[in-house]
Amino acid sequence: MIRSTTDRLFDGAIIAALVLIGLLMLFPFYYVFVVSFTSPVEYLRKGLVLLPEQWTLTSYRYLLSNNVFIKATGVSAFLATAGTALSLLVTAGGAYALSRKRLQGRRTLLILILMTTLFNPGLIPPYLLVRELHLINSIWALILPVLTSGWYVILMKGFFESIPDELEEAAKIDGASDIGIFWRIILPLSLPSLAAFGLFYAVAYWNTFFFAVLYINKPDLRPLQIVLQQLLIDNSSSSSGEFANQLSGEIQIPTDTLKMAAIMISTGPILLVYPLLQKHFAKGVMVGSIKG
Repeated sequence: MIRSTTDRLFDGAIIAALVLIGLLMLFPFYYVFVVSFTSPVEYLRKGLVLLPEQWTLTSYRYLLSNNVFIKATGVSAFLATAGTALSLLVTAGGAYALSRKRLQGRRTLLILILMTTLFNPGLIPPYLLVRELHLINSIWALILPVLTSGWYVILMKGFFESIPDELEEAAKIDGASDIGIFWRIILPLSLPSLAAFGLFYAVAYWNTFFFAVLYINKPDLRPLQIVLQQLLIDNSSSSSGEFANQLSGEIQIPTDTLKMAAIMISTGPILLVYPLLQKHFAKGVMVGSIKG
């Protein structure tokens, strides 16, 4: 098919517009990246820095040597690793059980799980439950109430149903137990699905903010997003918050460079993990959502 000059000009205009929109969307992240590596002296002198004269790690060194920031990063790292592992185990275990037709009460359980995806209990019931379980000011208050998602269980159940029953029957003939089949056969075959949902859980746990505001009052248990919020909002030129005072300390580092460095550190792990799991991402979600 021979394309006319008008068609080529139209395609070129669309590509140029998309490139321009992409650059506009990437510019805020570029600015955060650049300012986080800018020398405090240069930033105070220029105010707006698009390309630093001297790249420096001053803001990163200070943040990574600050006890408040280190503790908050440790809390978020624990939430992301332990929470993701437990959530995947519970989600995969529940989905595998529901995918087996011999499970008694399977239909009722599916209806109950489906109801959790349709009706939101609101804020008060979960808070009362956490309080009655004496989980206030406990790191488990940020994991147990959100340990699994009904929607993820349903999607993963569809993935497990796509695995042939003959595989399970052959393992039983060889003497494998139900737990052995799940652990040694089903889970290794489910790596794309586990990688996709693991990324969802990891991002959610790493970005934990709202539940931390509700359930956590101890400063040592506050996750990174709380510290980042205090740094971004409270640490203004006219006021200083609890964390801002601890973070700014006595050294003369512009708060903006600290903010940008904190944003880069908080988004860095997700940016590093996502490319590693990207090849499993679309396949894992689509296999679980398509039946037949």
